[in-house]
Amino acid sequence: MTVFSYIIFGIYLLALCYVTVYCLLQFHLLLHYKSHKRTERKNPEEKPELNGHIPFVTIQLPMYNEYYVVERLIDNICEMDYPKDKFEVHVLDDSTDETIVLSKKKVAEYKAKGFNIELIQRTDRKGYKAGALKEATKLAKGEFIAIFDADFLPEPDFLKNTIPYFNNEKVGVVQTRWGHINQKYSLITELQAFQLNVHFTVEQQGRESADYLLQFNGTAGVWRKATIDDAGGWQADTLTEDLDLSYRAQLNGWKIVYLEEVTSPAELPSEMIGLKSQQYRWMKGGAETAKK
Repeated sequence: MTVFSYIIFGIYLLALCYVTVYCLLQFHLLLHYKSHKRTERKNPEEKPELNGHIPFVTIQLPMYNEYYVVERLIDNICEMDYPKDKFEVHVLDDSTDETIVLSKKKVAEYKAKGFNIELIQRTDRKGYKAGALKEATKLAKGEFIAIFDADFLPEPDFLKNTIPYFNNEKVGVVQTRWGHINQKYSLITELQAFQLNVHFTVEQQGRESADYLLQFNGTAGVWRKATIDDAGGWQADTLTEDLDLSYRAQLNGWKIVYLEEVTSPAELPSEMIGLKSQQYRWMKGGAETAKK
């Protein structure tokens, strides 16, 4: 073997060692997850309740060129089983296609029905999703802010299942588990569902059980507005603004609660191009956040 071959072989062994260590860490989370499940069966925790106090909530719907799902999303959000005078909906539409026409139409429709709903359209897309959330947070009247991406369809009782956990003043974020509307569509969606199910069981619940840092997954969760402000707000210097703000909030002493039993259904990317784009953002953004 040449010197170059030895170098390549050495790099390969190093990569295998790295993957092995990662798998052992995942196994460590699995042990914490199993321990949590055993404890939960023996001593089930009582779920908190609103106890008569119903706080005002802002629901933010950031989107960009979501022509085929925008109407479905707004219809779904306005079916929320929560007092109509206790929540507002902000459609954060940065679209450059016909999506904006549908957004305006739906917002006008639900305004006429008495819903507190507004279309927030920026003149430029500076900061992309992080920029849209940053600008919209200034306009939010709610003590709490729920965020849903365009491909999500939360259950009507979403707010009733999440808001009571903020009775604990240290809780800054409540994250729910992602469901999969189109899991059976193809092998690609089946594999994505498998990967995400591991993340939203072993990883997220395992981290919470071990008292490790948790992650807000960018959607299907609720923030305490004061937590966003205290942690420095949304920042666009990474591709994963959700992970970045999660870490900054927890480093400031805020707690993230993960609810495995509350599922928020969503569509998985059904084509390889969309999947590759999504995975690129997640991988590069995670590295950027770690570096930051």
